[in-house]
Amino acid sequence: SILRHRQHYKQEFLTDDHSPLKAEDTGFLRFFAPDKKYCITAAFKRSKDTIPFEMHTHSGKIKMYRKYGDVTFQLDKKHYSLEVYQSMDLMKKEELKDYLFIPFNDRTNYETTYAGGRYLDISIKDITDNIVVLDFNKCYNPYCAYASGYSCPIPPDANKLRVKINAGEKLFAKK
Repeated sequence: SILRHRQHYKQEFLTDDHSPLKAEDTGFLRFFAPDKKYCITAAFKRSKDTIPFEMHTHSGKIKMYRKYGDVTFQLDKKHYSLEVYQSMDLMKKEELKDYLFIPFNDRTNYETTYAGGRYLDISIKDITDNIVVLDFNKCYNPYCAYASGYSCPIPPDANKLRVKINAGEKLFAKK
């Protein structure tokens, strides 16, 4: 299923009007081998009464988000947590109102993955009984990893993991 997900991911670059990649560029996308270790069941805790805040982007623009909740999980018998965000703009669109966003940094940044962090998407519908599956095999690079001129959110300090997540998308291979 991860291989199908990645094929779909590559195809989205070809249909998105704002895509930084052309068809010939998708051959330079690289990924870690799928690993079940990084498909993690996490506890979810919804945040109460959150107010919108400004999330900085690589271009210097500001995007408005609200903290939707926290996920906590174990990897190699160590505990980690990440904050989950909801875009104030996207929640106004019917087709994207359930979209949740987890931008994160980990210890692969600058080595095998994009220095500016990677992203993981989930949906409100993915959360059942305060449990959600985080499949890091599906984490991806922001558009800023491929070209300048994009306003990609910078992962907040709360989402800096002190572990290598050897899953998902690697550095773009085209120079």
